[in-house]
Amino acid sequence: MNPPNQIPHSRSFNFTLGFGLPLLLMAALLFGDPSNLDFALSRQFYEPGIGFVGRHSWLLEDFLHDRVKQLVIVIGVLAIAGFLLSLLPTRLAPWRRSLGYLVLALGLSTSIVTPLKTLTGVHCPWSLAEFGGAETFTPLLSERAPALKPGRCWPGGHASAGFSLLALFFVLRDRRPRTARIALAVALGLGTVLSVGRVMQGAHFFSHNLWTLLFDWTICLACYRLVLYRAVPAMPPLLAEQPAR
Repeated sequence: MNPPNQIPHSRSFNFTLGFGLPLLLMAALLFGDPSNLDFALSRQFYEPGIGFVGRHSWLLEDFLHDRVKQLVIVIGVLAIAGFLLSLLPTRLAPWRRSLGYLVLALGLSTSIVTPLKTLTGVHCPWSLAEFGGAETFTPLLSERAPALKPGRCWPGGHASAGFSLLALFFVLRDRRPRTARIALAVALGLGTVLSVGRVMQGAHFFSHNLWTLLFDWTICLACYRLVLYRAVPAMPPLLAEQPAR
């Protein structure tokens, strides 16, 4: 694999579409109110009097909820260690910018979740009266109904463990396009599996995790544009035609 300083410029990327489509989807979620779809999907995994089918599942709770999250934490720690070593005269020095990007994108993608949960106070499905809880559902932009305690369920936290790995796609796309596509598929697939698992447990609505995907994609793309992207140099202007002698 060639070190990053041997890459003259980045492969072309449509940033207008890359940023515009997620922003349009965010606007649609904000003003379109996906609650009907959210409730319809969550009801598929809820049994009255019993609860959500995945609430106490070992596979969903211990493996997907805990072990996969720990794996992503390990990736983040390795990225930090690699970046710190790249600051020294080591073999990782040529990878300083790529490792710095990875630390930045992973850190931002995962760290925004907790502040947003605290700020919005959205309840989990399992807390709502419709699913055996005691709280009243209110849409994202509405004033919260009086609650026993504020919710902490928007956006989806564990989905970010998968979707934050979109950063690997952007690290690889300019030097290993085929591997980058694999990384993209893994990030989207893992984030989707984690999202479905949490919906089955009643921990999140579908739209909570879709928000996570949109946030993480936008953050990883913005960091890529600022840190890694090397635009194709502009062609020099043609020399003026010399007058005939």
